[in-house]
Amino acid sequence: MSKSQPIQRIDIYPTHKHGDYLLRTGRPFPYGASFVPGGVNFSIFSRHATACTLVLFEKGQTRPMAEIPFPDSFRIGHIFCMIVFGLDFENVEYGYRMYGPYEPHKGHRFNPQKILLDPYAKAVSGRDVWGQPADEHNGYQLRSLLVYDDFDWTGDRPLELPDEDIIIYEMHVRSFTRHSSANVKHPGTFAGIREKIPYLKELGVNAVELMPIHEFDELENPRVNPLTGERLVNYWGYGTVGFFAPKAGYAASGIYGMQVDEFKALVKEFHRHGIEVFLDVVFNHTAEGGDKGPTYSFRGIDNKTYYMLKPDGSYYNFSGTGNTMNCNNPVVRGLVLEALRYWAAEYHIDGFRFDLASILGRDTTGKPLANPPLLEAMAYDPILGKTKLIAEAWDAGGLYQVGSFPSYGRWSEWNGKYRDTLRRFLKGDTGLTWEMAQRIQGSPDLYAERSPTASINFVTAHDGFTLADLFAYSNKHNIANGENNRDGANDNYSWNWGHEGPSLDPQINAQRRRLVKNAMATLMVSQGVPMILMGDEIGRTKQGNNNTYCHDNELNWLDWNLKEQNADLPVCSTVHFFRKAHPILRSKTHAS
Repeated sequence: MSKSQPIQRIDIYPTHKHGDYLLRTGRPFPYGASFVPGGVNFSIFSRHATACTLVLFEKGQTRPMAEIPFPDSFRIGHIFCMIVFGLDFENVEYGYRMYGPYEPHKGHRFNPQKILLDPYAKAVSGRDVWGQPADEHNGYQLRSLLVYDDFDWTGDRPLELPDEDIIIYEMHVRSFTRHSSANVKHPGTFAGIREKIPYLKELGVNAVELMPIHEFDELENPRVNPLTGERLVNYWGYGTVGFFAPKAGYAASGIYGMQVDEFKALVKEFHRHGIEVFLDVVFNHTAEGGDKGPTYSFRGIDNKTYYMLKPDGSYYNFSGTGNTMNCNNPVVRGLVLEALRYWAAEYHIDGFRFDLASILGRDTTGKPLANPPLLEAMAYDPILGKTKLIAEAWDAGGLYQVGSFPSYGRWSEWNGKYRDTLRRFLKGDTGLTWEMAQRIQGSPDLYAERSPTASINFVTAHDGFTLADLFAYSNKHNIANGENNRDGANDNYSWNWGHEGPSLDPQINAQRRRLVKNAMATLMVSQGVPMILMGDEIGRTKQGNNNTYCHDNELNWLDWNLKEQNADLPVCSTVHFFRKAHPILRSKTHAS
């Protein structure tokens, strides 16, 4: 060979052909679709499938442009892997057909008629515009996209703010700017939030906790509002379809498939203003629901691996939504870790709040583990080494671990006992002096072996009443949810001060206002990490509905007119400066 002749790579040459497509045995890792010289490597795991077919679509077309079976020689262990050369990756959507037994009583639900979403897809099409009705003629609605990670971060990195200095603002992406009073160019989107970052800076928060932004199907809710006939939706997003994909319907540019870049631009802008970004992640269940739920991905790829199943093949339901992810199966554990690493590395995410995190500590039959391997792996993972890990330390199966969640020196917890104690104390319940003192001190009775920052203190969150409603309603008013007022918590520790709902009595209104201020001020001077619910600082109400998960309307949208109407309420910005000026309120250790 001439010295001037370049050395050719042998791994860029095809060895097989299917129709017009040139192929080669793929690489088993990484899972999902990844770019290789001259082509795309497709890799998907299924322990129990007998065969697999890659289905390729031209973007937006209802019929496939190719279906390529994986040759037997392209299967390595339980992984189907194949390189397809010459694809126009910007114009391709893809999915899989999985072949195997359909034996629900044995845990198998293979159906090759279904085209399945890649669990590792970095972006998903099909819900590109929020609330747009599904195409009834399209048998494969939610499709995997190829994503080229070429965003220009220009030096941005996670902020790594000290835990004791954090003030969290829990918010919903669409709700924050969807109301007309928000007066932004792209309401209800990642882009819309960018215009409101100065408000958050003024408020004094330095971390936002975004309710789920992983791809989900907002149209999955079949109910209607019995009071208005309005269609209800999955508004909050606690029903993940793709753990690696940002919600396209939250992006102004989602219709162009640019949701990845738009969300990264939001994170970059938050960081430029000194604000960390936490994601509310939902690994305890998926959008596929129970026995009669839809099949998007996991159920059709390897139901027996991805879900906790009873001996008869039905689903354990520790999540309250029909299924429970089998998080301590090594394969599922790997998926969770890879997703978190991806968001931390590729999106510069600063922390994660884990929905119903106690589920992540259950074994494959649902029994709580003394040393849960997934929780331990997250705590010691080198890529996640400086991210904040926050547990909602309970689940719908009755496992309550506030103060006892396996922490490995890394985990903090939503302190539900802080919430309940402060609510009861403010409304006048007796016998709470000692417990209230513990909560204000950072709950040393719960976290004696940990820092006060293990306690994420909150009075309200997306679940339950807003702060204004906490002192205006003694009972929940959820009829509009279409579930006969059965949904939502009953133990709200709220009181209406003599009149249910809005009152014309100036004394009642003055007392309610005083209590809102007291609650916010107490939260901001307590040891630990304070978390504020979006809109509480300006008197937001949900009209007594304590479970607005299904409403895409003013029950959830933040009315920015309240800033002027309740101009005396935002005490958190004032107390923030007091908190910042006094390090004793931000202790790293419990008082001796």
